[in-house]
Amino acid sequence: MMRPRRIKRQTGRFALVDGIPYEMPVSGNGSPVLMAVYSIDGERARALLPGNELHPVRLWNRKRSLLIVTVIDYRETSIGKYIEFSLAIACTHGPQPAPRLLPGLLMKPFGTGQFVVDLPVSSEISVKGGKGIWGMPKHQANLDFKIGERTVSSQYDLDGQLAVRIDIPRPRRTWIPLRAGAANYCQFRGLLVKSCIYFGGKAGFSFMPRGRAMLTIGSHPRVQFLKDLDIRSDPLVTAFFPGVSGVLDDYFESWFMTHDSKPTQRPEGMESVFDLGLSEDWLEPPVRYRPTHREALDAVEPPVASIPAN
Repeated sequence: MMRPRRIKRQTGRFALVDGIPYEMPVSGNGSPVLMAVYSIDGERARALLPGNELHPVRLWNRKRSLLIVTVIDYRETSIGKYIEFSLAIACTHGPQPAPRLLPGLLMKPFGTGQFVVDLPVSSEISVKGGKGIWGMPKHQANLDFKIGERTVSSQYDLDGQLAVRIDIPRPRRTWIPLRAGAANYCQFRGLLVKSCIYFGGKAGFSFMPRGRAMLTIGSHPRVQFLKDLDIRSDPLVTAFFPGVSGVLDDYFESWFMTHDSKPTQRPEGMESVFDLGLSEDWLEPPVRYRPTHREALDAVEPPVASIPAN
């Protein structure tokens, strides 16, 4: 997915959208990123995808799909610093499901991307812009991003409860140059919204890091969908970027969400962002109960589901 030339022509221009000032293009620089991709149950993933034109990406085993956990520590943007913790399902867009594996090679024809189920962020202004303009399911939460000598981790707390924590091994080297684009699908106002991000940086990868990565799911109701996905204990791959430069396209597409019968529940609408301000302040960081992750599991009440549990 190549960055459109239009984005380059906008460089140095300015915009004011919903009261939020942007210097174009909408970008972030020097942002550390961690990622982990997990195998999940394909049919349970399908149940989380709205409408009738999003389909879970299928692996070599037709019954399995992908959960993508991505955390970005944005350090330099038009709206200040903030952390973004994405929980998403790999998907394609079209009238029919795509063949196995091909969507990874032919991303544009199959509309390959990810459906973002939950997207907590650090600041109010990020919620106002991300949700109000691009339709992303952003909400403010307690977040952190920690880079250690051997691990990279992030924790997401909400309402005083542990929601999700991700720990991945820190690669010894981050030397692989990568330039790519990705499509995000989100639902808001009864619309399916597609937006694109283009990014580049050097990465280090760990493939099938058995026992070296851990996804911990807390008891907050907002993340209980994760416990129903039959997430395999070890990720297929983890990645760490010490510093990524990325651009969020100001062009996006949207379609009406359609249903088999007349909807009876009103979707979340613009009332959820009308009263939001432009504050760049963060909530307090999440509570890490012990210096090590395994000790933290013993300290959390009520009990959490941990993957792996041993």
